[in-house]
Amino acid sequence: MTLTGKQKRYLRGLGHDLSAVVQLGKHGSTDAVVAAANAQLEAHELIKVRLGQNAVEQRNDAADKLASATGSQVAQVVGNTFLLYRARREKPKIQLPPHGRK
Repeated sequence: MTLTGKQKRYLRGLGHDLSAVVQLGKHGSTDAVVAAANAQLEAHELIKVRLGQNAVEQRNDAADKLASATGSQVAQVVGNTFLLYRARREKPKIQLPPHGRK
């Protein structure tokens, strides 16, 4: 499922006050970073990830790579931070706006 603009806007609003719970360093998306992101996504569904100053990957590439590795979707990329979203398998907490037009 691809996020619509309305859904991304909703997630950006929710993610505004979040603190970064995962940080990518110069080694990029290592197995440990992917495991940490997976654990945080399962716990919170929406997480903020910070790209460190020593990171060698570009921010959009890093966001896409981590999203692909965790099965999540990029909701926003701003500066050196990005939001990832993945609904829980059981009892999702975040209810996205409906998909499609009224």
